[in-house]
Amino acid sequence: MSRPPDEVQRLVDERAAARERRDWATADALRDDLRSMGWEPVDATGGTDLRPVLPPGGGKDSARAEDLESLLAEPPTLQASLVTIMEDHPGDLRRLADGLRSHAPPSAWELVVVANAPSGQPRAEDEVDGLPASVLRTDARLGWADAANLGLRRTRGAVLVLLDGSVEPRGEFLTPLLAAFDDPRVGLAGPWGMVSADGRRFDEAGPGPVDALQAYCLAVRREALGAVGGFDHRFRFYRNADLDLSFAVRDRGWTAVAIDGLPLERHEHRGWGALPEDERERLSRRNFYRFLDHWRGRPDLLSRAGR
Repeated sequence: MSRPPDEVQRLVDERAAARERRDWATADALRDDLRSMGWEPVDATGGTDLRPVLPPGGGKDSARAEDLESLLAEPPTLQASLVTIMEDHPGDLRRLADGLRSHAPPSAWELVVVANAPSGQPRAEDEVDGLPASVLRTDARLGWADAANLGLRRTRGAVLVLLDGSVEPRGEFLTPLLAAFDDPRVGLAGPWGMVSADGRRFDEAGPGPVDALQAYCLAVRREALGAVGGFDHRFRFYRNADLDLSFAVRDRGWTAVAIDGLPLERHEHRGWGALPEDERERLSRRNFYRFLDHWRGRPDLLSRAGR
């Protein structure tokens, strides 16, 4: 990745000072200035990294050119593709890979790992040895939606399953998950669903039709993802991006269903635990406002509207 110009670095330093004094309006304005100059600030506990802004569909400065072309318009050649993102915790990928080895799905499937500029060793390739897996490497840390989209668009499955690194397979989960898509109306499925009466407060739901699926394990029909184009790239933090995608898919006429009893265990979510409480709440709130900008005034997409 090329070194940012001095003027860009000056704005990064100004933004860091604004964040330190919790002047979020100034920090957000400086983020916009940086984006207009072609640079994306990526915040973490250790400070701020920079990456070139990705144009729609990706950018050659952040991933290998051969990994950027979307395959979603091509017919599927597998029953399912599992997609996960690896950053600074290779043990999470190891745990996921071990679970898939111990409880291998009988379907024709693949695992796509987005190695999102991970730090340290071992390599992602070492963790998935022996699995039908491919690794997409980035040179700079992508925002959450960009990283997820990078993996999803390189899949070959009829159903695409986004799996967070916090999820551990405790049994063979893919067969019952894929069974939900036997109904041609189903565009989304997963174990952790949400419903809302007003579009502002979402509650976890039991099995059956839901308003949205959580991205810890979110399965989407290939045609549905292609129709909506993936996650909105502005969701740099993961929270509420799943709400936005779920509503986009359902707006196209598909349904979303929650499935009970999938043998999946959730552990600590790294993206949540890595940030101070006030920062993650601020990022979550900003993402939720973005969701509301897209979908407020759509009670027809709420299964419990008016209750």
